[in-house]
Amino acid sequence: MREFKSKAFWRAVLAELVGMTLFIFLSITTAIGNSNNTAPDQEVKVALAFGLAIATLAQSLGHISGAHLNPAVTLGMLVSCQISAFKALMYIVAQMLGSALASGIVYGVRPDGNAALGVNALSGVTPGQGVGIELLATFQLVLCVIAVTDKRRRDVTGSAPLAIGLSVCLGHLAAASAVSALAGRTSKPLINAFNQITGNEAEKKTTLDQSLRGVLGDQIVEQKASCDEYLALIYISIEAVTEGICSATTPFLLLGDVLDCLPLDQCDKIFSFVEENVSTWKSSTFYSAGKNYLLRMCNDLLRRLSKSQNTVFCGRIQLFLARLFPLSEKSGLNLQSQFNLENITVFNKNEQESTLGQKHTEEKEDGMEVEEGEMGEEEVPATCSIPIDYNLYRKFWTLQDYFRNPLQCYEKFSWMTFLKYSDETLAVFKSFKLDDMQASKRKLEELRTSAGEHVYFAKFLTSEKLMDLQLSDSNFRRHILLQYLILFQYLKGQVKFKSSNCILNDDQTAWIEETTKLVHQLLKEIPPEGEKFSAMVEHILNTEENWNGWKNEGCPSFVKERVVDDKPKRPVRKRQAPEDFLGKGPDRKLFMGNDELTRLWNLHADNMEACKSDDREFMPSLDEFFAEAIEQADPTNMVEDEYKVVRNSNYGWRALRLLSRRSPHFFQPTNQKFKSLADYLDSMVSKLAKELPKDIPSEEIKTGEEDDDDNGDNLLKESNDSPSMQSKMVSNQQMDDVAAKLGAKWKTLAGQLEMKASELREIETDSEDVDMQAKLLLVAWQDREGTQATVENLVSALNAASFTQIADNLSEA
Repeated sequence: MREFKSKAFWRAVLAELVGMTLFIFLSITTAIGNSNNTAPDQEVKVALAFGLAIATLAQSLGHISGAHLNPAVTLGMLVSCQISAFKALMYIVAQMLGSALASGIVYGVRPDGNAALGVNALSGVTPGQGVGIELLATFQLVLCVIAVTDKRRRDVTGSAPLAIGLSVCLGHLAAASAVSALAGRTSKPLINAFNQITGNEAEKKTTLDQSLRGVLGDQIVEQKASCDEYLALIYISIEAVTEGICSATTPFLLLGDVLDCLPLDQCDKIFSFVEENVSTWKSSTFYSAGKNYLLRMCNDLLRRLSKSQNTVFCGRIQLFLARLFPLSEKSGLNLQSQFNLENITVFNKNEQESTLGQKHTEEKEDGMEVEEGEMGEEEVPATCSIPIDYNLYRKFWTLQDYFRNPLQCYEKFSWMTFLKYSDETLAVFKSFKLDDMQASKRKLEELRTSAGEHVYFAKFLTSEKLMDLQLSDSNFRRHILLQYLILFQYLKGQVKFKSSNCILNDDQTAWIEETTKLVHQLLKEIPPEGEKFSAMVEHILNTEENWNGWKNEGCPSFVKERVVDDKPKRPVRKRQAPEDFLGKGPDRKLFMGNDELTRLWNLHADNMEACKSDDREFMPSLDEFFAEAIEQADPTNMVEDEYKVVRNSNYGWRALRLLSRRSPHFFQPTNQKFKSLADYLDSMVSKLAKELPKDIPSEEIKTGEEDDDDNGDNLLKESNDSPSMQSKMVSNQQMDDVAAKLGAKWKTLAGQLEMKASELREIETDSEDVDMQAKLLLVAWQDREGTQATVENLVSALNAASFTQIADNLSEA
């Protein structure tokens, strides 16, 4: 840990990072180099560049970190006990980061020659031989480093960095003949040759195309070239297409020639190259020209491969095609819902040749010879307890013909056969579950040890001898039940190209619904993880419904094109005409789309001038603002804390602003601590209650702040018959009096109270009595206005409606 805290240690790690970045940058740049150089010249140039770079950096950074610049050298120093394990680990991490950083720099500064970044390929040697050459070359380098840096030696008089650099150069010269840099095989020499060919551009491209195919043909005939050399030639053709000196179809023709002539084990490596360059094939330069070639090449490979022996390879080809072609590519879709009618399941249809009856007889006779107690738990026979006869065997395998051609289910007699055979088969699955069989323990153990290995049924084995084992196999049962679900989905689904006669009746639909539930239940009961498997199957089939719907719609593109409207657009008025939002009549009331906004907007003829009025500058008094809070603080009113106004954050914010302006208690220091704003306002309400005017009746309440002897503090509350309240809010008695005096003329007042026509119709519907209608009008107005339903506002409305006498009586009341 002392190294971890040392500045010298981190300087050394940083030196390794910087040194490795410079070394890899110089090395890759040299390896990419000038493609006009011949192979020997390129090998010497690269070897000298590597050696000189190591010598220079070792001389520059050796006193800081030792200038390992190679994980192999770091491991050698660790084994020779010259550095600690922690330092070795940090050195290797720094070297890897430096390599990645340098590769990114080269990728950015050399965009025209960075296709492979100097990647090497074997030339004339096997992978094992290549590993051996690399081990020997690396060993001599590590040996040189350890030897020239040994502090116990006194005979080293030369330059240690120069010796290490020469060792690196020697290793590259020795191993360069065994590898070839794919990046060095660029198309630049072909560009010079292309310019020297006579004829027009099309003739030049044709000549170069034939030349590349001729070189590949010679390599294939001689059988001396490796897969890497074939790929190098294909790399050159890809670059030639990019440079515009070769036809876009040439790389695909070369790939097809190689795959047609190589055995399947080598085709795997070539196809890996095809998979890795899927982004290249999808580019605009290659896609249109090569998609058909790639499709034909993949189909040829699939015909050569065995689905049972080369299952993974077949799956890779299918996945590659899925990545290459877009989902909207109709050539890969089964639009017309065609079935593979050639997939016929062959089984024994002659009952006379069946051995199932003889087999059960022999097993019964053999079983009688075993005495009781002779068979232990581990010797339980693996035979299935399902009573299998020829009828079950025949009916079970006959169902495969319906799975092969579902259209038979729409025929009456075929449907009856399918219904009968399915009921018997599913009854066997339901009655003889895997957990109830004699071999269940052994089978479950096999499932655990297999750890979910992939199971593939290339073709059913319909031998009678395997019937009991198949029905005892969980994967086989799942396969059969899944066939039922797929068949049911097709029969119920809406398929575009399905015949109009293919319609299920109500009985068929009901049977399919019940059987679907049974199949899912059976899937859940099959070990292992039946619940999970059933849910996964249900999810996949639901997704398939969306896929079928998309195909029924004609496979529309997933990219929605912006609709271009060529029709000239009529100019649209940015502002509405006055008649659209101005009211009728002399007042020309403006409707703002909201009742409250309409009321606020029409409070004054000129709102801007009204806002400037001195009447707008007001501030409520403390007793007016806190009257409700003081009343709620009285225990006799039994108002719960959560319903008090002091719990309202909006009320609390306004209360703080008012207290800061009007109350001397706001800025007084206190030692009392409050957990929330509501608690603080409760305290202020208690203080304000003591300071209210003395002419208002009051009742004693407990504030909780005084001692038991002083708990008679007065907290005033306003009564309903107080003159100040009468001048503010309209009481029920006042509304009764006004309603009785209005009578049938209440609609005249409704216009001044800004009531809607719909509200007036509702009032007329609720009651036929004119006095009650007038009372309902005032109640609706009071509910809408809330605290603004004051006597003053009602008097103003009465005066505006020419009910002066009623207004005067209300004012004097």
